[in-house]
Amino acid sequence: MRALRISVGAAGAAVLLALAGCKATPPSSFETWFMTAAKHRVFVGDKSEKNPFPATAETIADGKEAFSHYCVACHGMDGQNTGVPFAGHISPPIPSLASPEVQRYTDGQLKWVIDYGLWPSGMPGSKGTLSDDEIWSIVVFLRHLPPAGSQGEPEMYSH
Repeated sequence: MRALRISVGAAGAAVLLALAGCKATPPSSFETWFMTAAKHRVFVGDKSEKNPFPATAETIADGKEAFSHYCVACHGMDGQNTGVPFAGHISPPIPSLASPEVQRYTDGQLKWVIDYGLWPSGMPGSKGTLSDDEIWSIVVFLRHLPPAGSQGEPEMYSH
């Protein structure tokens, strides 16, 4: 009986230890540097693919429209997390799409990220949900984001 209590106690301690290890904490500066470098150089494909859409007012408007249907829940209306209540509370945090880290991706890489998502982040892939034309127009929009806060917050968070 004593051995059973010790086994149950050890199992309980192991479960508590495992649960304590599940707490999400902000990444260290080394983790951030390493993952950024790995994403830009290894994990994200299509570096040399070129965007077939020019940066015209019409394409930017089309990209903003497609972005508003698929991306605003996590990235805000302006792509800079404005009005997204959880953006800074998940790990890894949702980046501002205007940040140098995101803007350093090539157009082909941005399309790849939108197509396939990024693991282990929460960025889902949209292949099969958005058309290639919609994704390419979103890439153009990402290169011409409005000023932070200028678009207000997503309506879904204002109720």
